[in-house]
Amino acid sequence: MVAFKEEFPYLRTDSGQLFEFNRDWLHAAITRAAHEAGYPSWWLTEHVTESIAFYLHLRNDENIVAFSQLSQTVRYVLKAIGYKEIVPFFAPAPPPIYISLLDIAHHAGAGYELAFFDLLEKRINSLMEIGSDNLVLCSLQPCVKHLRGVKTWTRTCDALREEIVCFVREKLTSAIDPAVERVDCSLR
Repeated sequence: MVAFKEEFPYLRTDSGQLFEFNRDWLHAAITRAAHEAGYPSWWLTEHVTESIAFYLHLRNDENIVAFSQLSQTVRYVLKAIGYKEIVPFFAPAPPPIYISLLDIAHHAGAGYELAFFDLLEKRINSLMEIGSDNLVLCSLQPCVKHLRGVKTWTRTCDALREEIVCFVREKLTSAIDPAVERVDCSLR
């Protein structure tokens, strides 16, 4: 038996990517749509978000729900409660993909920067190939410390951090498909 985080099914995009359901992501998408429809601080955002979360929680018979089906369900709820003017503005992007740089560094081994950069490049390329357009690269500082083999931050850590940031920028700009408008990426 597979145990899902908070017992929610995974969401699958048209490209086949799987995502964990995230209330904050859905809340932000509904808030953005309501704001664009002329409701800057819509009082029902929390209720709609929780209703959809409850609905997904009840769908424990399915391990995966199509992203388009979730979007359709939100649109249906908005119409049902009398806010059909928000529906045209509800066009959520898939949630971001989180990549732990520290996990990649552990896999490469302490002090093995070349192996780290090779693994990071492979990970970025594989995500770009499947059409990912929203990445969050996290644990940058612990990653740098691990690769440098230090417990406290040093000047050489600054240089490596900058090298990783430049490397990610270069790989993303060279890997972007011309059909993709843009790729959102943040380093934390």
